[in-house]
Amino acid sequence: MDDKLYFEVLESIKRELQNAQSKAVISANEHMITAYYNTGKMLIEKDSWGSKFIEKLAKDLKVSFPNVKGYSATNLRYMKKFASTYIDFEIFPHAVGKLAWRSNRMLLDKLKNNEERLWYAKKAIENNWNSTVLEHQIATKLIDRQGDNVKKVTNYLEKLGDGFSERVQEIFKDPYLFDFMTYTDGIIESEVENILITHITKLLMELGKGFAFVGRQYPLSVGAREFKVDLLFYNLELRCYVVIELKTRQFEPEHTGKLGFYISAVNRTLKKETDNPTIGILLTRGKDNLVAEVALSQTDAPIGVADYKYLQEIPEYLSKIMPSIEEIERRLIDEKINNAQ
Repeated sequence: MDDKLYFEVLESIKRELQNAQSKAVISANEHMITAYYNTGKMLIEKDSWGSKFIEKLAKDLKVSFPNVKGYSATNLRYMKKFASTYIDFEIFPHAVGKLAWRSNRMLLDKLKNNEERLWYAKKAIENNWNSTVLEHQIATKLIDRQGDNVKKVTNYLEKLGDGFSERVQEIFKDPYLFDFMTYTDGIIESEVENILITHITKLLMELGKGFAFVGRQYPLSVGAREFKVDLLFYNLELRCYVVIELKTRQFEPEHTGKLGFYISAVNRTLKKETDNPTIGILLTRGKDNLVAEVALSQTDAPIGVADYKYLQEIPEYLSKIMPSIEEIERRLIDEKINNAQ
C-alpha cells in the first residue's frame, strides 16, 4: 500500500465528510448517504490494498473526526457494499438517498436484488417507515402480497375511474397477515372482529397508509331498517370510505352482494361530495380465484377479495413463497449481467 496514495484517499474521504456536514440540516441524510456512496467507490478502487487498509482508515478517520459516528471498519465495509450494489446510484437518489443508513443496511442484508430493494425503499419513504417497520414488511414478504397488481382478485380497475382505480389497486394486499391473532377451533366472526379492534394499531399498519378506524358493527339506516357493517374505515390518502367484510369461511358468490349493498348504503348516507367512491374489501379464509372473479364481474360495487392468515399459519405461507435455490441463482446471474452492461 503506497503511503502517498493512502493519505490522498484519507484526505478525499475527510473532504466528503466535511462537505456533507456543511449542508443544510434538512438534507443532511441525503448528503450523508451520498458521502457514504462516494466513500464506498473509493474503497472499491483501492480493493487491492486488502482488508487491513479499511481497519487503518477507520482508525485515522476516528482521530480526525472524534465526535462523528458512522466511519467504523464495519460501516466502511457497508459503504463499499452499498457502492458496489448501486452501480448507477444517480438513478436511485430519491428512493435510496432519503432512507436512513440503518434502513439502507437492512436492504443490503435482507434482499438479494435491486428491484426488490428499490420497491421497499419507495414504500418506506411513502409510508414513513422506520427501520423496525421496514424489517417487519420485508420479513412478511410485502412485495409478494402487494407488489403484483395482476394477481390481485379485484374489480377496482373496471369499476373505478382512471387514476383513482390504480391507487386503490396499489394499496390492496393478498393475503393480509394478522400476526397478532391466533386461530382457535370454532372461532366466530365477532371474536375475530374483537381481536382486530383490540390490536387496532397493528391492524392499521397491516392495512396500510392512510387508514383511519371509523367503527365496528357500524350502523347504517336504510329505509326503515338498520344494517351493521363489520368494520368501517376512512382512508385519508384515497379520500374514501372503506368497508371491510370479514368471513371465517371460504369465499362464496353471495358475499359480494351483501358487501355491495353496504358500499351503496355508505355512499348514500356517509359519503360527502368531496369524497371518492366507497370501496370494499372482503376478507375470507380461502377462495377459488376464478369463482371470485366471476362474482366480481357481476357487481357494480368496487370490491377486492383477499385471504387472511392467523399467526400460526404465517410461517407456512412465507415458506411457500420463498424463492428456490435455482431462482436465487438465476436472479444473481441476471443482476450480474445487468450490472456489467
